[in-house]
Amino acid sequence: MMRIPFPTMKYPLIAILRGLKPEETQAVVGTLIEAGFTAIEIPLNSPDPFRSIETAVKMAPDGCLIGAGTVLTTAQVEQLDSVGGKLMVSPNVDPEVISLAAAKGMVTMPGVLTPTEALLAAKAGATGLKFFPASVLGPSGISAIRAILPPDLEIAAVGGVSDTNFGDYAKIGIRSFGLGSSLYKAGMDAAEVGKRARITISAYDAVYGA
Repeated sequence: MMRIPFPTMKYPLIAILRGLKPEETQAVVGTLIEAGFTAIEIPLNSPDPFRSIETAVKMAPDGCLIGAGTVLTTAQVEQLDSVGGKLMVSPNVDPEVISLAAAKGMVTMPGVLTPTEALLAAKAGATGLKFFPASVLGPSGISAIRAILPPDLEIAAVGGVSDTNFGDYAKIGIRSFGLGSSLYKAGMDAAEVGKRARITISAYDAVYGA
């Protein structure tokens, strides 16, 4: 079992850009990086996602983690690798998908909701776990499951998380988040995304310290 470690980031925040179009990628990703984001996820149910991922990979500076969300198959992992993606986020736990992504040097964040799924993902070599939807479990639910997990696993809260509730998760030691609709919705222009990104970074600094 190979486990790729989660990279050290000042802001361990994954921007989830569901619905992003290839022609919008440069402007939207650029403004996010400018605001301080260093992890970008483009879900595969977006228009022509691999083209967008390839664009983002080519423009992002060293130290940025760019990849795909909603990854369901090993064929998609292969395609993600072919465009240089280094982040594999999935909504489920598929050991074959996780282990192939890890073998290709990708950071892997499968989605989990239960202790069974969380332990299965850890056994498969996941870098970290995406507790989704976090709003259903809440900080107390995530904290209870975390007690039985390997301490080196990165834990991220995703779903119903925004700049307004970082503090609730900080109380249980969660520092990593996936941010979707609070940051980006399909069709949103780069200026609006940049504004939301700056608000998010400011809120994160207020809770965790700049």
